[in-house]
Amino acid sequence: MNIEKINKELATKTPIEIVQWAINVAQTPIVTTNFRPYEAAILHLVTSVDSKIKVIWCDTGYNTSSTYKHAEELIESLALNIQLYIPKQTAAHRDVVLGIPQVDDPKHQLFTEQVKLEPFNRAMTAHKPDVWFTNLRKGQTAFRNSIDIVSQSADGILKVSPFYHCSDADLEDYLNTHGLPNEFNYFDPTKQLDNRECGLHN
Repeated sequence: MNIEKINKELATKTPIEIVQWAINVAQTPIVTTNFRPYEAAILHLVTSVDSKIKVIWCDTGYNTSSTYKHAEELIESLALNIQLYIPKQTAAHRDVVLGIPQVDDPKHQLFTEQVKLEPFNRAMTAHKPDVWFTNLRKGQTAFRNSIDIVSQSADGILKVSPFYHCSDADLEDYLNTHGLPNEFNYFDPTKQLDNRECGLHN
């Protein structure tokens, strides 16, 4: 598959046209979410094209109460086909034996593996997607600046980011147009800094 050619063809398309293209080439598409700010946009966009698409939620167990309320609101209002994956150890247990290590602590890698990478890998093994919708956008991190609307992972999965060239203001407009909620009280225990990569994409 010629990814460069695909991105040139999709460069002038709208987000919904990008989703329609991807759904047409997909056999087992998924969309991942963590219900962070602006996630309502990608969830609404993708489910407007494929209402039954599997929505993979890897819940670290450290979300704020506001995030959990936001998630429940979107799950109900968008009738999301949620596939929930959680760490094998509870946050309360981990708090006792490991805590939340700082990013420069050698234990941080183990923490990230436990709360994010293992549940995510378990989800991908279970669902074996060929197309993976994400809400990655240009300007978020150096890595994300290096990809495009469509990229391909080492295992051949097509990662499709329909809002790749959109700004926060563009997503605000999308949310307002469709009457969708947003929630900024969000915490990712593996990042701690907003400009760090989350670990799933790089």
